[in-house]
Amino acid sequence: MNGSLQTSASGMAAQQRMIDVIANNLANVNTTGFKKGRVAFQDVLYETVQNVRPADDAGSETVGAIQVGRGVRVAAVQRQHSQGSVEVTDRPLNLAIEGSGFFQIQRPDLQTSYSRDGNFSLSDTGALVTQDGYLVEPGIYIPAEATGVSISPSGTVSATVAGSPEPMELGRIEIARFINPSGLLAIGENQYMETPASGEPMVGLPDEYGFGRLLQGALETSNVEIVREMTDMIAAQRAYEINARAIRASDTMMQSLNDLIR
Repeated sequence: MNGSLQTSASGMAAQQRMIDVIANNLANVNTTGFKKGRVAFQDVLYETVQNVRPADDAGSETVGAIQVGRGVRVAAVQRQHSQGSVEVTDRPLNLAIEGSGFFQIQRPDLQTSYSRDGNFSLSDTGALVTQDGYLVEPGIYIPAEATGVSISPSGTVSATVAGSPEPMELGRIEIARFINPSGLLAIGENQYMETPASGEPMVGLPDEYGFGRLLQGALETSNVEIVREMTDMIAAQRAYEINARAIRASDTMMQSLNDLIR
């Protein structure tokens, strides 16, 4: 009887974890470049009550084993890197990646992180930085006398300078992509870190060789679908209630057994 209690408890714990992931998805529905998570479950070890019984003679059939499952566990929380919608902001330093790729961000510890959040601004030195002040790699610096900034879909950054008839090219933004972006480690601040599961970054120029193109004056919104999340939340809640009911049923049966013994 204790087995059913443990099995149902594992089901409740798994559904609670699913609710946690859904809650995080909904909390970040308006987070720029956020990628939703999805819980993957696995059944756990089975108790074999009776092994396979082979046929004793030609007229008999082999009977399969009798196994009783012992619950469920969370196998993974998979991050889905599908494209989010593009929202036009008309800010010249806002960038959205349409397609595959991540912006490269230099963190204070000089490590490189990766992000889909293109909500950039300028530092006091004219460097292109994130909202937290981290440098966008490779370093792009806008001169103080610039009157306008243009960023092409291929990442070329140009500035219009007073007194110059032609725009001044300042450099090109490079982006990185991974063979398995779901293997990236989320570290907060809309950033990810490379892991052995993600593979090494492949760095290239936007709009070339499979890399996504840049859209100036726009941001990529979250790929969370509210209706889908609400539906999944209802299903997880019902599954949680069913497992709780199984625990109550097991407790009632154990109480009846105790009454018989008395």
